[in-house]
Amino acid sequence: MNSIKKIKTIGNLEFFTVSVDSKKEIPFIDTMVSAGFPSPADDYLDLPIDLNEYLVENSAATFYIRVSGNSMQDEGIDDGDLLVVDRSKNPKNNDIVIGVLNGEFTVKKIQKTKTKLFMVAANKEYKKIEITEEMDFSVWGVVTYVIHKTR
Repeated sequence: MNSIKKIKTIGNLEFFTVSVDSKKEIPFIDTMVSAGFPSPADDYLDLPIDLNEYLVENSAATFYIRVSGNSMQDEGIDDGDLLVVDRSKNPKNNDIVIGVLNGEFTVKKIQKTKTKLFMVAANKEYKKIEITEEMDFSVWGVVTYVIHKTR
């Protein structure tokens, strides 16, 4: 059975492993849903889908992390959301990443210029952080998906 297994808590972050050993398929309606004007459903075609196959590219390097705080709210990442994080991906400019800054985990957008590196929040209440050589900083993983409840 697929499950999300909590492996540790560090500060406000909870870390979970991805279990893809067995499949738990749920119905998938293979049609696009209109976010504008309604469109006819294609005979309500439903096929099984395993979300692990859809969300996880590299299971050995993928973890789930729960968000605490509102620094990324303008990117659609809210307090309590579950992030799918792939540690095997190389971060690109403007990727949302999990960074470790001076021993603390944080989720921010990474921005690179020719000479500087920044961790940038998606909330005007927070200032961007310039990463300097004096700081202990590493990118722990790249956020590939955000899972959150709508109600």
